[in-house]
Amino acid sequence: MPSSPDSAIEPGQWVRHPGRPDWGPGQVQSVIGARVTVNFLHAGKVLVNTMVIALDICDEPPD
Repeated sequence: MPSSPDSAIEPGQWVRHPGRPDWGPGQVQSVIGARVTVNFLHAGKVLVNTMVIALDICDEPPD
């Protein structure tokens, strides 16, 4: 289920986009309400609306 604007996602965290595994892990750059900017390893910077897409938080940064 998509997260709310006050979700636990914070800048610096590593996340994955559940619908785009080919993008690889991404580091959260900024969070403004439900808009999260993520710098994905294989897709670059992407603006994600967390009211539509629930990002998966990674436990550890990628190798």
